[in-house]
Amino acid sequence: MSIAITNPKSTPEDQALDQTLRPKTFIDYQGQSKTKENLKILIGAAKKRREPIEHILLSGASGIGKTTLANVIANEMGANLKVTSGSAIAKVGDLGSILTNLADGDILFIDECHRLNKMVEEVLYPAMEDFKLDIIIGKGPSARTLQLDLPRFTLIAATTRPALLSSPLRSRFGLSFRLDFYEISDIEKIIARAAKILGVQAEERAVKIIARCSRFTPRVANRLLKRVRDFAQVKGDGVITEKLAKAALKMLEIDELGLEPIDRQILKIIIEKFNGGPVGLQALAAATCEDEETLTDVYEPYLMRLGFITRTPRGRFATRDAFLHLGLKYPEEYQKKLI
Repeated sequence: MSIAITNPKSTPEDQALDQTLRPKTFIDYQGQSKTKENLKILIGAAKKRREPIEHILLSGASGIGKTTLANVIANEMGANLKVTSGSAIAKVGDLGSILTNLADGDILFIDECHRLNKMVEEVLYPAMEDFKLDIIIGKGPSARTLQLDLPRFTLIAATTRPALLSSPLRSRFGLSFRLDFYEISDIEKIIARAAKILGVQAEERAVKIIARCSRFTPRVANRLLKRVRDFAQVKGDGVITEKLAKAALKMLEIDELGLEPIDRQILKIIIEKFNGGPVGLQALAAATCEDEETLTDVYEPYLMRLGFITRTPRGRFATRDAFLHLGLKYPEEYQKKLI
């Protein structure tokens, strides 16, 4: 199944686009103002002491800017950034190889850190606390432990599912920041900056239309801008106008709130097949032919943000706003089910 346009998860195409559009400094990094202010103080103090910054945990939905923020922190510190992911560190030896190749002041960024296995985590604890790497040589009674000194590095870890992190790992981070969905005004600035970098002229009204469909997520906004740019170059003279933006989004089957066919299908299934709810996650996944993780990580957060569905111990419910958005009559007796 192809990835939906508004799916915030990264694709190979996004990685090339992210490298081009990714801000390098706090000045260019839009949104997340409270997090930025805290990080500016942290970085400023670390520079005055000429020390690496504390270990940082970043959490938030896919496409919200965790990797970008790690790059900004490294640039502001003047440090080298080494990037890997939790799923890529399969063995203790993999982690040992990465850590021993770091230099003083380097920043190690581990994306999706909740995917680290327990054996790797155990080795990471002394590395984070004491900058020591414990290596076991040999097996059985003759086995012995060799302790290596590591450079003073900073670990920045990112996760979309902080609840899956173990308590011992979470407690070893000096600071933890949760990145929230962006305000529309910040998304508009991100789109305008991206259009300038891509050499595309976009009218202010067109930027606002794209921003409203971006699901409050920078990665989705940049992806939509690219698709609308292609449409404008083929169907127009390359300038993204309000009319062309609306036509492009209509062709992509994205409505004014950024909902795609799969989003509307989820709402219709809850309303029509399950009488508005409650419906359990397994039943909903089976009915939509989507896996449970995709539903909870990709689609539900935005639908809940819009107030179209609610999650209760009994299951998922569609709300009055969901009925109205789909043009369906809202049965007043349905309200009793939500109580």
